[in-house]
Amino acid sequence: MEKRMIHLDETDLAILELLQEDARITNVALANQLKMAPSAMLERVRKLEEKGVVKGYSAAIDPLAVNRELLVFIFIKTKDSFANDKSARALAAIPQVMEVHHIAGDDCYLVKARLSGPMELMEMKRSKFSKIPNIISMRTTIVLETVKESSHISIEK
Repeated sequence: MEKRMIHLDETDLAILELLQEDARITNVALANQLKMAPSAMLERVRKLEEKGVVKGYSAAIDPLAVNRELLVFIFIKTKDSFANDKSARALAAIPQVMEVHHIAGDDCYLVKARLSGPMELMEMKRSKFSKIPNIISMRTTIVLETVKESSHISIEK
């Protein structure tokens, strides 16, 4: 993964903060809050999108409303070499898997998944994870209570 430096000025950072608070904010409302012309704001947001700084817009959905009450983190060890991401791609293709992180330490990957309950967890492990040939071991942590969960990135100016 190639690191790239993108220069962001204070206005860009302010735009990003406002978009994180409310991705549905209108261009006019953004412009008003930052005391800019709507056309200039539209151009700024478009450039942030083109540069890949703004990767997309999404809705935060209550997991209970869609029967996804069980939150689990699964530590996975594989036989993959560090340069091979075949297992990571296979894990990422599983619909219930929300995140796959290549990690340092005893394990290779940390997977976050949302499920309806323990039976779906067992089924996912049996029917999906068991088909990934390089998995050596798995350790599952079940979340009892979530104190904080956020996709917001702290933006320092």
